[in-house]
Amino acid sequence: MKQLAIISGKGGTGKTTVTSSFAVLANNAVVADCDVDAANMHLLLNPQILSKHDFYGLSVASIDNQLCTECGLCKKHCRFDAINDNFCVESFQCEGCGVCKYVCPSDAISMETNKAGEAYESITRLGLLLAHAKLGIGEDASGKLIAVVREIAIRMAEENKADLILIDGPPGTGCAVIATLTGVDLALIVTEPTISGIHDLERALEVTSHFNIPALVCINKYDINEEMAREIEAMSNSHNAMIVGKLPFNKIPTEAMIVGKTVVEYASNTFTSNIEEMWSKVKEVLKL
Repeated sequence: MKQLAIISGKGGTGKTTVTSSFAVLANNAVVADCDVDAANMHLLLNPQILSKHDFYGLSVASIDNQLCTECGLCKKHCRFDAINDNFCVESFQCEGCGVCKYVCPSDAISMETNKAGEAYESITRLGLLLAHAKLGIGEDASGKLIAVVREIAIRMAEENKADLILIDGPPGTGCAVIATLTGVDLALIVTEPTISGIHDLERALEVTSHFNIPALVCINKYDINEEMAREIEAMSNSHNAMIVGKLPFNKIPTEAMIVGKTVVEYASNTFTSNIEEMWSKVKEVLKL
C-alpha cells in the first residue's frame, strides 16, 4: 500500500481539485482529507458518514472557586495570560501546559479534557472510502487530529486491501503539513506562477527534502505567467523534483465545484486530459 500526499505552500492552488480527480481515476484507493481546519473534500464526494470519533485535544485548566484562595500564583506563572482578574480561566487562551495546577497551593485547579473536534469514516457517492475530520473553531492540535485521520485511512485501506491512500493535505509548511507528510511514499506539490507561489513552493520543497520524501510538482494556471512558470521549473529541477503536470487556466474546476462534481467527471477536454496524463506519471513514480 502506497501513500501519496498532495500539498502546497499556500492555499487555493488546486490541491483538492487534483486529489479528487485522482480519486476518480484510481482503481483502488482510500481518500484522506487532512486539511482539518478547512476540510472541503466532502463537498465534491458527498460522503455518507459510517462512524464518528470524538477528538480530544489539549486539556484546559479549570479553577474551583470554592477552593481558590486567590493567592495569585496561577495568574503570575501563566505565560499565556489565560487567568483573568476574577480567577477564571479564559479557555481560548489556555494552552493546557498545567503550570497553574502545579503551583496552586490549595489544589483548586484541575486539567479537564476538551473535545476539540470530530473524525469521520465515510463512504462517498463514488463508492470510495473517505477519512476526514472537523476541527472546532479556535482549537489547536490540528497535527494530532491529522494523525487520527491518517490512522483511520490506513486501517480502512488495510481492511479493504486498497493499493493507495490519497491524502489531501493542508496548505503551508507548518506542523499540520509535517503531520501529513510523515511516512508517505511521495508528495505532489501543487503551485501556481505567482510571486507567493514560487516563494511557498521553495519552502515546501525544503520540507520534503528535509524529511527525505520524493517530491513532484504540478504548475496550475501555468499560462497566466509563463515566465514565472519557467522559474518554477528551474527551481524544481534544482531540488530534483520532476514537473509532472502543467495545467492551463480554465473555468472548468469552478463549474464542476458548483455542481458538486470532480473535474474529470464534469468534462472531457484538454484540461482533463492533462490531469489524466499527470495521474499516469504519478502512478509510474509510485510503481502502481
